Amino acid sequence: MEKVRVEDAVGMVLCHDITEIVPGKFKGRAFAKGHIIEEKDIEKLLDLGKRHIYVWDLSKGYVHENDAALRMVQAVAGDNITFSEVKEGKIELRAACDGVLHVDLEALYELNSVDEICFSTIHGNKMVMKGKLLGGARVIPLAVREEILTAFEKISREHRPVISVRPFRPARIGVVTTGSEIQSGRIQDKFWPVLEAKAKELGAELTGQKFPGDDPEEITKAIREFLDQGADMVQVTGGMSVDPDDMTPSAIRALGGEVVTYGTPVLPGAMFMLSYVDGVPVVGLPGCVMYSKRSIYDLIVPRLLTGEKLSRRDFVLLAHGGQCQNCPACTYPDCGFGQ
Repeated sequence: MEKVRVEDAVGMVLCHDITEIVPGKFKGRAFAKGHIIEEKDIEKLLDLGKRHIYVWDLSKGYVHENDAALRMVQAVAGDNITFSEVKEGKIELRAACDGVLHVDLEALYELNSVDEICFSTIHGNKMVMKGKLLGGARVIPLAVREEILTAFEKISREHRPVISVRPFRPARIGVVTTGSEIQSGRIQDKFWPVLEAKAKELGAELTGQKFPGDDPEEITKAIREFLDQGADMVQVTGGMSVDPDDMTPSAIRALGGEVVTYGTPVLPGAMFMLSYVDGVPVVGLPGCVMYSKRSIYDLIVPRLLTGEKLSRRDFVLLAHGGQCQNCPACTYPDCGFGQ
C-alpha cells in the first residue's frame, strides 16, 4: 500500500472507501475499496477534497483480486467444472454435470499454505448434481503480489487437476438376490425397488434379477451369467454376514477375481464386499442398504459407476466420517457422511 497523488493513481487499486457528503441530500460511498482508478475519476476525487489516496500499484508486480481469483480457478480446475462471474474478488466453482467430485487433498492443503490465498471446497468423493456449488477462490488482500499467484499456479500444475467432476457412465447392472426364503417365495424380495431407485439416481439400469438361493455354486453361476452378458456391474444382495449359512462372500471369491475388501469402516455398511472380475466390479451388499436411507452404497457405488478403480486404501480412508448420523435433513445425493 502506498500514498500517491490522485493524478498519478490511474490504473491503481483503491485501498479504502471514499465517502461523499452533500449537505441535506446525501451521505454515502462514492468510491469503494478495491475500485481501479480511471482517468474520469480524477476530477470527482479532487472535488471530494482528495489530493492523495492509498492504493495498490498494479504496475509494480501486483494483481487485482478479481484477476487473481480467475487465474486461481483456471489453474486448479479439471473436467466438468464451471466458474461464476468474479464478485468482490471471489469466484465460485460449480459442477457442469452429474457425477462424483474429486479433490486432491494434498494439493488443496499445499495451495492454502501459500500466503494470502483462500481456496476452499466441499468434501470430495461424493455424488454431486449439475450446478452444485463445489468451492470458491479468492485472495485475502485487494491486490496480491505476482509471485504469490505464480507459486499457486506452479503447485496446481504439479497436481492438476486439483478439482474435477467425473461423470457417471451409462451402466447395465445385474442383481443376484440370494436366500432360500426368497427363492422359494416364502419372503418377498425388498431389495429390488431400493436398488432400482438408486440406480436411476446414478443414470444406471438394472437389467435383470436372479434367485440362486443359498448354494454358493449357484450364486457364483448367477454372477457369471450376468458378467458373460456384458454387465457393467453385478450387485449381490443377502448372505453377507458371518453366519455359517451366509455363502455370498465365498461365492464371490470363487469367481477368481481381485477381492479388494470384505468389510469396511463404515456404519451402516460394515459387511460390504468389492471384487473385480475381469475388470468388472462385483459388490456384495449388506442388508443395511435395503433399510437405511444412507449406507456404504451411497459412498462407493457412485464412484464405481464413474469408472474409478478403488483400492483397499480408499476404504481405509472412509473410517474418518464413516459413521452416518442419520441427519433428519439429509437428502440424497448431498449426503456423503463425513467425507
